Amino acid sequence: MAGSAIIYTGGIYHPFEESAGALAAILGEVGIAARTSFELDEVLHALSAEPSALLVVYALRWSMTQNEKYAPDRARWALALPEAARRAIAGHVRAGGGLLGLHTASICFDDWPEWGEVLGGAWTWGTSFHPPLGPVRVHLDGRHALAHGLDGFELTDEAYSQLRLAPGVEVYGWVESAAAPGSTRQPALWTNRYGKGRAGYDSLGHDAASLQHPTHRRLLQRAALWAGGRPADVVEAA
Repeated sequence: MAGSAIIYTGGIYHPFEESAGALAAILGEVGIAARTSFELDEVLHALSAEPSALLVVYALRWSMTQNEKYAPDRARWALALPEAARRAIAGHVRAGGGLLGLHTASICFDDWPEWGEVLGGAWTWGTSFHPPLGPVRVHLDGRHALAHGLDGFELTDEAYSQLRLAPGVEVYGWVESAAAPGSTRQPALWTNRYGKGRAGYDSLGHDAASLQHPTHRRLLQRAALWAGGRPADVVEAA
């Protein structure tokens, strides 16, 4: 086994129940035993009991204060990240643990500025945006270990744009909308070092179909293995 993972998921506008299950299956193919939860307390308790587990954030949990259209969903999905949770997440990675963030993870925890430093980047309200869900092109840097031997590809997803990146991240993949006029390549896949730990981010993954695209599947597996501290030869073999 390559280890275990705890997937924190849930939120509005995305089929997280289906797609988080698909992600767990994809990680299982490379020996990562993953379980999912919609409850942050449950995730952090599991991480405390198993510090070597990979923390995967594949959720849309944030303050939801930016627009009244979110009001009907706030009671269930709005989140103000408690100080203890901040310490637990940052401490996990700082001490050498692994973190993998997918898609809406960059929007999460918007009341916690350090999240962007841990993940390697974050959504900035008023600046970041994405064109409507549709065809996107993904460009890869084949010189990077996580993209070596893989070609660019197309799939249906959202091209997150104008994310705020932390200094020192290594970008190895970019996305551009194939449908939005004037769309430019935007950083979409990167690795980040935080303390002794590793964090990877993938802005794609709106749904299970995106995750299951053959090339995207391999990128996810490699990113998870890398973030989990597996050797380079194991990562590239995935």
